[in-house]
Amino acid sequence: MNTPPSPPGAEPADGTVALERTAASAIRIGALVPLSRPGWVEAGRHLLAGLELAVREVNDAGGIAGSPLELVVRDTAADPERAAAAVDELAHLGVAALAGEYHSVVARAVAARADALGLPYLCSSAVLDTLTEQSTEWIARLAPPQSRGWQTYADFLLGTGHSRIAVATQPSVYWASGARILRDHLTPRGGTVIELDMSTLTPTTVCDEVAGSGATALLLLVGHPEPATSIVKAARADQRLATILIGAPAGQPEFAEWATLLGGEGAAVPFLRYLPERLSPLGARVKTALHERLAEPPSFVAFEGYDTVAVLAEVLRAHGTDRARIAGSWPHVAVEGTRGQIRFSRVPGVSVWQWAWPPIQVADRDPAQPDRLRTLHTR
Repeated sequence: MNTPPSPPGAEPADGTVALERTAASAIRIGALVPLSRPGWVEAGRHLLAGLELAVREVNDAGGIAGSPLELVVRDTAADPERAAAAVDELAHLGVAALAGEYHSVVARAVAARADALGLPYLCSSAVLDTLTEQSTEWIARLAPPQSRGWQTYADFLLGTGHSRIAVATQPSVYWASGARILRDHLTPRGGTVIELDMSTLTPTTVCDEVAGSGATALLLLVGHPEPATSIVKAARADQRLATILIGAPAGQPEFAEWATLLGGEGAAVPFLRYLPERLSPLGARVKTALHERLAEPPSFVAFEGYDTVAVLAEVLRAHGTDRARIAGSWPHVAVEGTRGQIRFSRVPGVSVWQWAWPPIQVADRDPAQPDRLRTLHTR
């Protein structure tokens, strides 16, 4: 749902919202989601489905102290400036907290603005280790930091015999961070990372570079659907790369669009996802409900959305809607989520309160059945 702005003065000037309100008066959570290009729209749709399902369940169970929970949704379109402006708007509307966002560079802008305004933000999916320049009490995160996920991916590569790795990368803080994590983890273990700059190369010339590099794996640190899908098609058609492993640690193959665009060519491309080997009864129930809502299997991002609201609802029940009290509750959270018990702590090198640790998998699409996902490695 995308709620229109409230009239000026509808909420207290300090941004708090009292729990003693009429049954029709909702407690608002600002939801930031990429719902239009150049944002990753499919990821945004799954994230929003999880957020909305959890809100519906909270309200079906009586809401928060009798008041319904309401999402005030804003489309970030993967634009940090647009997202920061949305934070200002949502703060003015009196939301108790912020939730969501998928793109790391956008979440970083959201976190910086929320920190400056004193607005609690539970980040659902973004993974950059340093969401804020300085340590903050206002921000917590469900997704694992990029360093932990991508080190897991590097261990998977080494364990499957790949130590000379080519990475096709685009200019971005996120991609640069990923390349650095891979290099820092692989180099001391005898590995080599060869960076290929997609601002100067085409999919065809990437194949030429990989063929001459001696690399046994090519990782896609690039946008989706383009140029990721074009690189895959070019590599699959190049006989020189018949044995190359194509990988996508950022998770592009998780979503149905990947299989639609690439079919069998998109199979056997390992990626990171944040799900346990076996879902709990809660996770299994939510999976079924999300499948019905999305009309397709839910991605890990949909579970992250659901867990975000589950945490915020519990915090609101225990501490009310005062923003400072919400932020002060992060170290005391203990909520059973769809993927395990969620607790936040301080993690070295991470500037926000962090769930340590969400489950991490390396998975791919089965070549024999590309619509089926296989688990290859867990941490």
